[in-house]
Amino acid sequence: MSNDDQYGGAGYGEVGGTGQTRTRLPDAPTDPYGPTRRTSRTPRSLVTVVGVVVLLIAAIAFANQSPDTPDAKPAGDTPSTSTTAPTGTDPVTGKSGGLPSGFAQDQQGAQSAASNFAVALGSDGMFNATRRHAIVDAMADEGSRTTLQSAFDADYSAGLLAQIGLTKDGQAPAGSTFVNRTVPAGTKVKSFSGTSAAVDVWCIGMFGLTGDKSTRPVTSSWFTISMTLKWNGSDWKVVETSQKDGPTPVTGDVPVSTSDEIGSAVTEFGGFTYAR
Repeated sequence: MSNDDQYGGAGYGEVGGTGQTRTRLPDAPTDPYGPTRRTSRTPRSLVTVVGVVVLLIAAIAFANQSPDTPDAKPAGDTPSTSTTAPTGTDPVTGKSGGLPSGFAQDQQGAQSAASNFAVALGSDGMFNATRRHAIVDAMADEGSRTTLQSAFDADYSAGLLAQIGLTKDGQAPAGSTFVNRTVPAGTKVKSFSGTSAAVDVWCIGMFGLTGDKSTRPVTSSWFTISMTLKWNGSDWKVVETSQKDGPTPVTGDVPVSTSDEIGSAVTEFGGFTYAR
């Protein structure tokens, strides 16, 4: 940054080719070969360095001012709303026939409805005729209610109940707990319009009987429930439903709980109202 030449002088410019003939510029020292003016060079270099540092700091500050920069951390050491805000509408507060109701007429509402219907369809209540009819009545579209009721009655026959080890009312034998619970892991909208929707619900389920004498211990499985929904003017209702296995992940290396632990967990841990 200085004008020093190979001789250590400052403030001079060469006009000859030998480097010996020089023209004195304003404020140059009287003797061109005299002592170099190091005292004037130091402040000028210092100002230059300080200027570069200031510019560097300003550049860094400007680069950090991007639209993605999160807001300042709120008081109380709580996460900012951008990291904890839900992706969908609030869970519904209404109920119809014991099931959540009043879902929004949009894709998120359809996914929430399908998730809650999947939980009900995969519950132990489906093994009791009275409770099953109430569940299907609450979720079924009026035009499909009879067909769905007949199909589910055929599925949950007396022969199936006996094979599982349940009574004709779908109750577990004395000393045992019947486990049939479905937990949604995710949803996917296959098609949607303002009055109809096709939604897949990926689930994990638990099924079996606890107890030392049980021949059907509680096991877990992964499956996908497909539903066709219809908007009836105030809520989503089921037109038809089907189920297939998977997608199924690899089982983790986790110790299996005892039958008593499973039975206690099922009675102590309640379910949820699912909202997308």
